[in-house]
Amino acid sequence: MDYKIIIFDADGTLRYCTVEGQPCPNRSGEWKLYPGVKEILAQYNWSHPGEESGIGYGIASNQGGVGAGYFSESTAIELLNDTFTEAFGFSPAAKTIEICPHVPHSGCSCRKPEPEMLNRLIKLYGTSSEHVLFVGDRDADRKAASNAGCNFQLASDFFDRDTES
Repeated sequence: MDYKIIIFDADGTLRYCTVEGQPCPNRSGEWKLYPGVKEILAQYNWSHPGEESGIGYGIASNQGGVGAGYFSESTAIELLNDTFTEAFGFSPAAKTIEICPHVPHSGCSCRKPEPEMLNRLIKLYGTSSEHVLFVGDRDADRKAASNAGCNFQLASDFFDRDTES
């Protein structure tokens, strides 16, 4: 299928935390891209919101560490901007990185598997959900895609990697 947008989860999909026993980075220097991410993403003709040609992009990431007080929302956004820039080779356009800063089980409408982050990105690009692929590594990602009416692919399949770091 020809997708109009490909949205990515961050942790476990584009990057991994380099701090043993810590699931997600809390500060700069605590993450690395998975091998092959840059090379695979470089094969696409990416487009910013409002552009007619190319494929739209976005990141939708639960960042429960913000709600738990491990780091600030601005730090979460900065880390995801840095991740995006390293992975894609250019800076993300405004509003193309969505986060849920709430702790698990807070009842918010944005934490995956809820579809709000995906829906905001779909609306930003002005397309319909059946033209969207969400790439993630967890069941919550798969359910978020289903709840938003999007297609889903495991990160290990999209990036053709056998094992997760």
